[in-house]
Amino acid sequence: MCGLAGVLAFDRGPFLVTEPLVTRMRETMRHRGPDGGATWIDPEGRIGLGHRRLSIIDLATAAAQPMSNEDGSLWIVFNGEVYNHAELRAELVALGGHCWKTDHADTEVLLHGFEQWGIDVIHRLRGMFAFALWDARSHELWLVRDRIGIKPLYYSVHHGRLTFASEIKALLEDPEQPREIHEEAFYHFLSFLTTPAPQTLFAGIRKLPSGSWLKVRADGSTEEQRYWEVWDDVVPIESGSDEEIAERVLAELRTSVKLRKVSDVPVGVFLSGGLDSSTNAALFSEGETRPVRTFSIGYDRDYASYRNELEFARQMASRIGSEHHEYRLGVDELVDFLPRMVHLQDEPIADPVCVPLFYVAKLARDNGVTVCQVGEGADEMLIGYPNWLQALERQQMDDWPVPRLLKRAASSALDLAGYGHAWQTEYLRRGGAGQPLFWSGAEAFSEWEKQQLLSPRLKRSLRGLTSWSAIAPIHARFRARAWDQSPLSWMSYVDLHLRLPELLLMRVDKMTMGVGLEGRVPFLDHRLVALAMSIPSSRKARGGRLKHLLKIAVRGLVPDALIDRRKQGFGVPVDELFEGRLATLAQVQLDRFCDETDLLDRGEVNRLIQSGQGSKIWYLLNLAMWWREYITRDVPAAA
Repeated sequence: MCGLAGVLAFDRGPFLVTEPLVTRMRETMRHRGPDGGATWIDPEGRIGLGHRRLSIIDLATAAAQPMSNEDGSLWIVFNGEVYNHAELRAELVALGGHCWKTDHADTEVLLHGFEQWGIDVIHRLRGMFAFALWDARSHELWLVRDRIGIKPLYYSVHHGRLTFASEIKALLEDPEQPREIHEEAFYHFLSFLTTPAPQTLFAGIRKLPSGSWLKVRADGSTEEQRYWEVWDDVVPIESGSDEEIAERVLAELRTSVKLRKVSDVPVGVFLSGGLDSSTNAALFSEGETRPVRTFSIGYDRDYASYRNELEFARQMASRIGSEHHEYRLGVDELVDFLPRMVHLQDEPIADPVCVPLFYVAKLARDNGVTVCQVGEGADEMLIGYPNWLQALERQQMDDWPVPRLLKRAASSALDLAGYGHAWQTEYLRRGGAGQPLFWSGAEAFSEWEKQQLLSPRLKRSLRGLTSWSAIAPIHARFRARAWDQSPLSWMSYVDLHLRLPELLLMRVDKMTMGVGLEGRVPFLDHRLVALAMSIPSSRKARGGRLKHLLKIAVRGLVPDALIDRRKQGFGVPVDELFEGRLATLAQVQLDRFCDETDLLDRGEVNRLIQSGQGSKIWYLLNLAMWWREYITRDVPAAA
């Protein structure tokens, strides 16, 4: 796990890549790679690559990056892990014709794999990755993001060049990179707490979508392709008992966890006490001769909206005999961390779980661990959210044979009657437009609420826009390819392409890498994802039982008390937090944001603050603090 950066100067342009520029970009990401850094510039000044290293596999200096093949015709900077690198190396050695300079670096396997198979090497990789590869033979640059989008990759095209990096702050080191808000992306941020790929909140800066590559030619022309579609790997499971399917899930998950133990540095597990992290810990402990290192985060007291789960984490830690560590987070600590959180995010990731996630990552790093397994993805792939069952009921009612015209009329009537703010009105509007009611597992403001929040100018500018435009392409692919067209299958699919890569996995990447810790995600191994999407959704939530198959699979591995207890979910008591210092901070930051931008309506923002809706205030506070950090640049750099 590392940080990569680079610049490609297009042919026939006056701009040349310089070592100081690439090194400045690289050094904004020291937190991602505390173990070393290097820069390579080609002799003609057309391409430059920079890399910060977090040493995990093959710690020798020979494995440092940027790395080239034996004749210097290929150069690569790589962020992530290829878990099946040993198997691929053996295959390449058997084929012959490759000169190896490292003992077991997965970066070199990727480099020689490209030599052997071209870009099709990515179909052989089992892991998480973002990489940039320069092919001097064809004068082409390849930018690639892994299938699920676990690792981010950003780029910008301007002034005769393309810049790219693992983090946006690196791109901003280019003095000619504009710092402006992308207003359509801003609108979608208000819906999804993040910006859907390929947009970012910066005009002119894009992020590569999950499962995609971008080929950039020396003249600046580009070609982008989605190289992975989950349905290509799906084999529908239409027979077999629940127990037989559960055994297949467990076997694939066991393999996934084992692969993610591959490391030359210590590996641990984030343990919340929920089913997913407990399953991770149980499978990780199998075959270990030393105690597993587990890490839990809680708060200095229980709140009405969130009670600590530390006692459940201790139960699982005791079950596997782990070396267990806990940290309790206080309110002052949380508030004081916010400037650093915004700095690490690059663009708002308005999920307050960023805060405890950072502190549990720091707890692991402070206790000598460099890699941790995390539990993201289980809820989306195996149906673990209670509100999805509620969404299913709503969609089933919407599917009744009621004319769309009647739904539209009912929505308009409710709006006129003063119920435009109600989500029921929004669902009627979506049903009347022939759209699915479920757009994402995380929705902040409805279309009506956004129209109230936006400034008059922005409302005029974005007239007719809805956030359906961000997910309509995802829905089109689902309708064209999905063998299971059920509402629950759609929920899994849309979250696989939006909420997971751009919110949940983005927060894992930014917060863990903020302390130089690698986060690995066993539940999102692409083969496990394909298996999960091969199972009819009705089997995954049989009888309304969440994670039905996973619970069958791990019975006996995880204590029954943890399997059968009501899902709580990892959270932050934001409503209570806005009763103190955080409320004052939000008022000050949002007052200034409204004064100095023409994006939000001040009256509506103040009404929202007075309403005490902590979560929604958090979303806007995150935005306002980001604006001061990255657009106006009038706050001190975060520690």
